[in-house]
Amino acid sequence: MKNKQLYRAMLTALLMALTIVCGRFFLLPIPWTHGNINLSDASILIAAALLGPLGGGIVGGVGTAFLDLISGYAQYAPFSLLAHGLEGVLAGWCYQRWGKTKLGQWSSLAVGALVMVGGYFLADSFLYTWVAGFLGIGTNLLQGLAGIIVAQLILPALKARWQD
Repeated sequence: MKNKQLYRAMLTALLMALTIVCGRFFLLPIPWTHGNINLSDASILIAAALLGPLGGGIVGGVGTAFLDLISGYAQYAPFSLLAHGLEGVLAGWCYQRWGKTKLGQWSSLAVGALVMVGGYFLADSFLYTWVAGFLGIGTNLLQGLAGIIVAQLILPALKARWQD
């Protein structure tokens, strides 16, 4: 039992680090939203699928909040904690229930990504204006879709190795 818990903790930490790396080094700045498109969602959705709601929430929330702090977007850290944390929790919860079919897997990850889009709409609206919130929807949808596609490409190989 201890080895299983240690393995899950190590995988959570590894995916959190991957979230930070993907968010910091694979990004496209979007000036009109004060943000960027990055691949952090891919590792959050992978964590949700492999680790479930708790692991997905920790990787999503803590990983992206830390990413914001080191990237010069400290004002977004609390919003990222909530938006990406909920993304990981809901994607993980849905994946546990619907993940037995391909449609269920895609739908589960899409639920998580849509929660992230809604969270950042609220964040941009609160931090700037509701216009900034609306302008961010398209880029956040694109980021979520990229995360879903990358996660779906990588998950089969990871699940073949994952022994939970």
